[in-house]
Amino acid sequence: MTVALAQLEATTDPAANAALVEDGLRRAAEAGAALAVFPEATMCRFGVPLGPVAEPLDGPWATRVADAARATGVHVVAGMFTPAADGRVRNTLLSAAPDGTRTAYDKIHLFDAFGFAESRTVEPGERAVLIDVGGVTVGLSTCYDLRFPALYQGLADAGAQVIVTPASWGDGPGKLDAFTTLARARALDSTTYVVAVDQARPSDPEPGPAPRGVGGSLAVGPDGAVLASAGDGPEQLVVDLPLARVDEVRATLPVLANRRAFTVATQG
Repeated sequence: MTVALAQLEATTDPAANAALVEDGLRRAAEAGAALAVFPEATMCRFGVPLGPVAEPLDGPWATRVADAARATGVHVVAGMFTPAADGRVRNTLLSAAPDGTRTAYDKIHLFDAFGFAESRTVEPGERAVLIDVGGVTVGLSTCYDLRFPALYQGLADAGAQVIVTPASWGDGPGKLDAFTTLARARALDSTTYVVAVDQARPSDPEPGPAPRGVGGSLAVGPDGAVLASAGDGPEQLVVDLPLARVDEVRATLPVLANRRAFTVATQG
């Protein structure tokens, strides 16, 4: 399976960001990629009100992206925002297949950390989601989900061979190292390929806690080996994922099969 990692710097203009996706999909098609993964918040970067830009999965932004997937023949996963029932939005991954199929994953674990409160404006999702990309089972996750290994193991239990993680990682001391270390750890936990695609580091950084990306997108093998990694600016990588490697690693390192239920004893 050939995957494109489209690290970009999203703006506050959804139309301009859709054009970036269209360009990335064209380049992915030229490189022979079956799947192109774009960052979290590709529709509109964090740091501005998200309610005014949120649209349903059949709205104009998602339709434009889905039309580009159909035109290029490349399955796309990209971050957008959809309306929620309580006045907040959902932090949604749009999956659009070349045949027109659209699927949504709403981010389960919200980034209420490092001085940022995503849950104030974003409603959490409740369902893990798998998609089919040319016969390959791919799990969906978003950014802060990387810190929760049970999600990745659950997706692997359900059949995922590849798990994609669009992100808009918050900057700060040690944060880039945390992003890359967590991506490798989740690949080892689940013995899947993890494809983590971050926003590029902002060219116009603003003060405040809004997570806008640090770059460092990477593809990790089921043995934790880094197969490809990006710098901190806009960049598109293309990487081949030999799927037989998943079975090979699971045969020699069967961490999913070796798990055991346990209880915790307390003293006194």
